[in-house]
Amino acid sequence: MIEQMMEFLSVNGIFSNPSVWGIGLAVVFGVIWLACYRPPLLTKPWLWAVLAGGAVLAPIAIAVAAFPLRFGVSWLYGTYLSQEDITKWALLLSLPSIYLFGLVREGFKLVPVVVYWWCNGKDIEPRLGLAAGAVSGAGFGILEAQWMLNYIFGSGWSWESVQIQGLIALGGFWESFFILGIQVAACALAGWGLARGQGWKFYLIAACVYLIPAYTLVLVNSELITAVQAEFLVAAWALIATGVVFWLREKKSET
Repeated sequence: MIEQMMEFLSVNGIFSNPSVWGIGLAVVFGVIWLACYRPPLLTKPWLWAVLAGGAVLAPIAIAVAAFPLRFGVSWLYGTYLSQEDITKWALLLSLPSIYLFGLVREGFKLVPVVVYWWCNGKDIEPRLGLAAGAVSGAGFGILEAQWMLNYIFGSGWSWESVQIQGLIALGGFWESFFILGIQVAACALAGWGLARGQGWKFYLIAACVYLIPAYTLVLVNSELITAVQAEFLVAAWALIATGVVFWLREKKSET
């Protein structure tokens, strides 16, 4: 398992098949979402360090969730339940494991924000905390998106695929864009809560944001929804999560 993690973290893992298009699109997607939050990157230059921190921690968080954590959950379920029971109760059993993965991912994303908050005397405005969270989430999301997009381009995707398969061939790009938006919104929410002195509460809430996009995969595998329906659910959730964060920001500014 350690070897698998090291392989994933090497250039042959999350950084495999580097593509100008894949990396470029990931950056563009991140810039689009981040622009919606208008973080003060020019007046608060240390936010660039938060962005870099989120990016650096992304592959580590993904590796921890994908290998030791997933192995531990599988071992726990396999020890106390039969394969038949696991399959029968998959819709229910997947919820705690997905939430646990969300806690790991959001925890890593929040580390640069906590460091920034700590270095500022544990006293920053909620709007700045929200912006710092959005920046860290963008760094994390861009690294994850480039991995997904490089895989798409590396698998032989071309415009001919769109001509043959139609818009469904663009599904990977659609998903990458909105998943990145969810990454930004979740960490922005946690950063806002941290600045308000409710860090743990909003950290736990932010991990819930990860539930919907991850659970759609379970629903697709169970044939309860189609892949196309899952893509629209992810997009809708990204817009809802972003809207809630914006509402909190504006609500605070009015009080």
